[in-house]
Amino acid sequence: MAIFKGAGVAIVTPMKDNLEINYDKLDEMLEEQVAGGTDAIIICGTTGESATMTEKEHSEAIRFAIERVNHRIPVIAGTGSNCTRTAIELSKEAEKDGADGLLLVTPYYNKATQNGLIAHYTAICNEVKIPAILYNVPSRTGCSIQPQTLARLVKDVDNIVGVKEASGNIGTVAEIMHLCDGNIDLYSGNDDQVVPLLSLGGIGVISVLSNVAPAYVHDMVYRYLSGDREGSCKMQLDAIPMCNALFCEVNPIPVKAALNMMGKEVGPLRAPLTEMEDAHKEVLRKAMTDFGLL
Repeated sequence: MAIFKGAGVAIVTPMKDNLEINYDKLDEMLEEQVAGGTDAIIICGTTGESATMTEKEHSEAIRFAIERVNHRIPVIAGTGSNCTRTAIELSKEAEKDGADGLLLVTPYYNKATQNGLIAHYTAICNEVKIPAILYNVPSRTGCSIQPQTLARLVKDVDNIVGVKEASGNIGTVAEIMHLCDGNIDLYSGNDDQVVPLLSLGGIGVISVLSNVAPAYVHDMVYRYLSGDREGSCKMQLDAIPMCNALFCEVNPIPVKAALNMMGKEVGPLRAPLTEMEDAHKEVLRKAMTDFGLL
């Protein structure tokens, strides 16, 4: 069984002015996402600024989301690290706290060979029993999971069940699905490629856009899965200007700006991320207006 089908939100982490995590606001956001039809919460991912969290904050934020969502939809914990030991510790803690699954990004900065990736992911997943989705985003990590490597991991490690594919390379995705022969759950990691990945056998998306338009992204995926491919495709194409605006600066700068424009008061970003440039804010504001968010 898949951890989820449909639209999972890569949820932002709201901050107070002093850059502490704003748990009251996170509580509101979780409720809005559940009410908006989101199919899963992905907490402490890239969009959640996990790279600038302490390990204590990381575990506390995961625990908070699990408690507040309270089994209404799955909560997937981002517990990846470029340190295998740290990833194991975070993953075990998330499992103990009741996470429904893990999202494990490829090791960044120090990177790894393909054999290193096999050893890294096998070591983490052998320490837990909950399912894991591997996260392939080479533009950020400088480290790519090759299709053959992924196929081997899915075959050899029982609780590796899925991949969040954000390479942007449709050929790579097709090769993954060919080699895994239906034994992997494919999620788009790019909001502008949801329907293309669904057409290759995907079952959903882990979405930045869902932060501001949860019902829209859910409906786009479920239209496709229920057979309305033309309607789903139109929704994908209609959303392209909004997707582009959300990535006109590095994620999560634009999506936090968008939420603040909507009055959600998610606060500032932790350094080294900076507030959005004024020219880009106007691009974002126009896209949001055209998309019906403002």
